[in-house]
Amino acid sequence: MPRTLDSQITMEKTPSYFVTREAPRRISSMSRDTKVIVVVRNPVTRAISDYTQTLSKKPDIPTFEELAFKNRSIGQVDMSWNAIRIGIYALHLESWLQYFPLAQMHFVSGERLITDPAGELGRVQDFLGLKRIVTDKHFYFNKTKGFPCLKKPESSSSPRCLGKSKGRTHVQIDRDVIEQLRDFYRPFNIRFYETVGQDFRWD
Repeated sequence: MPRTLDSQITMEKTPSYFVTREAPRRISSMSRDTKVIVVVRNPVTRAISDYTQTLSKKPDIPTFEELAFKNRSIGQVDMSWNAIRIGIYALHLESWLQYFPLAQMHFVSGERLITDPAGELGRVQDFLGLKRIVTDKHFYFNKTKGFPCLKKPESSSSPRCLGKSKGRTHVQIDRDVIEQLRDFYRPFNIRFYETVGQDFRWD
């Protein structure tokens, strides 16, 4: 990490940190004072989104149902498939809590980040001990993408919106499949809510 003055906060982001087993130990050995911010969303929606993105790059992969289940008739979900495994947040959190206290972790709702970006970022600023500078006036909703965009200062050009890979229309998944996955994730979600003290209302 780059050298940081007392008046600065250095930030680094990588989507795979939270689900990589070695990450908490390595980050802790670098600095035990590190604060961790994790964006989470409904794990069923997240899995479908993951599959949609992979499908856009590899159109010949098996169907979502084939990958998500070892045996669909009995509802046996394949926990080894990455798209499913990533959404078992309670499991990944256990590894982090071995190295970091919960007080040094903040969980952002991916859903609220879309519907109320200023509110979610307000809580992030509070968590980091920063003055709330980013507010509602810094965002506008892009109806085409279905996501908020960040307005840049007057001196710069166009606003900052999510890239082309974001906001794709998800693959249509059978309603029964979605219900089976909801049933699968429910106990993990409840455990996650109880541990972090926050109900994300994914049911």
